[in-house]
Amino acid sequence: MDVSVILSRAVAAAAVSLTLYLGAPAFAQERFSAIVVDMDTDEVLYEDRSDERRFPASLTKMMTLYLLFEALERGDIALNTRMTASRNASRQPASRLGIRRGDTITVEQAIAALAVRSANDVATVVAEHLGGTESNFAARMTNRAQELGMTDTRFANASGLPDDRHRTTARDMALLSEALITNFAQYYHFFSTTEMSWRGTTGRNHNRLLGQVPGVDGLKTGYTRASRYNLAASAIRNDRRIVAVVLGGESSAARNAEMAWLLEMGFEELRRREIEEGGGRLAAARIAALPWRVGPGWAEGGEGDEDDLANAAAAAFGDAAYSSDGASFTPAVATVRTEELPLPVIASPGIIRH
Repeated sequence: MDVSVILSRAVAAAAVSLTLYLGAPAFAQERFSAIVVDMDTDEVLYEDRSDERRFPASLTKMMTLYLLFEALERGDIALNTRMTASRNASRQPASRLGIRRGDTITVEQAIAALAVRSANDVATVVAEHLGGTESNFAARMTNRAQELGMTDTRFANASGLPDDRHRTTARDMALLSEALITNFAQYYHFFSTTEMSWRGTTGRNHNRLLGQVPGVDGLKTGYTRASRYNLAASAIRNDRRIVAVVLGGESSAARNAEMAWLLEMGFEELRRREIEEGGGRLAAARIAALPWRVGPGWAEGGEGDEDDLANAAAAAFGDAAYSSDGASFTPAVATVRTEELPLPVIASPGIIRH
C-alpha cells in the first residue's frame, strides 16, 4: 500500500480519536473554572475562567500546610512536636479527625490529617499553635498568598469552612500547588498518602485519582455548598509534570472526570509539541491511541463507548474516515494526504482546530 495512504489514514484516525476525546466532558456549569500548567515552563496549556473568583473550600488547607512546612524549615517546630487541641478546635464540623479538647497530636500526624483526611479540627489546632488564634493565622495565610503572587486570594480561616470573606481563583491555586511541590519537595509525599489512621479508625484520601490516573501523586480536594467540588492535582509522566485545578465541579464524579480529562489533554498537548518540534508530523498515529475516556463510571452520562472509538478508527484506517458531531459519526471519503492535514491543535473542550 502507498505510504501516503497509510499516513493519511493514520492522521484521520488521530483526528477521530481526539474529536471523540475532546467531546467530553462538557464544562458548562456556572461555577466551573479550571487551569492546566506545565511546571517545566510555567506555560498555561489550558484555562477556562481561571481568574474568576471562587470559594476555595478545603484547598485552603494547602496554605495551612505551606505555613506549617515553613515553620518546620525554620526550626520553630519538628515533626515530633506535639500540639494541643483547644475547645474551639474540638468543636469544628466535619470533615474532622475527632480530636478532643486537651488531646495532643504531633506535627507529622497533623500533616497527614490535613493532606489525607482534610480534618477541619486539626487545621484549627495548627492555626492556633502557629498563630495564637485562627484569625491571626488566617491573616498570615493571606499575606503569604500575596507574596506568592496569589493576588486574588483571601483566607478567613485555616480549614476552608464557609465564610463569605474567602476567595481564590483557579490560577492562584495552581500557583500554590506549584509552590508546595517546588519549595517543599521533602514533604510532598504526604499528598500521595492513601490513608491515615487515628484511634482505631482509618480514613481514605479524598483524592480518588491517586492510583487511578497515571502519574497523579497529589494534591487536595475540597467541597462546600458554595464552592461545589474542587480539586488541585498534579501528575508526572516521562519526567514532565503538570499541575491542574478544577473549581466548581457539579459532583465529585464529574470533578474527577473533568480533572482526568484535563491532565490527559495537557500531556497530549506536550506530546503534540514534541512531535512538531522534532519534525515528527508523520508520527501522528501515536495520537490515535489516546484513550477517549477516563475510566469506568467517571464520565457520568457520557455518550459513546469503546466500540464507537474502535469502529471509527477502523473506518479511518479502511476506506472511509468519520467526522464526529458528538457521539454520532457521518461517513466521509478519506482522500486527504498527510501534507494537507496538519496535526489537530487543542483549542477548547469539544473543539479541534486545524
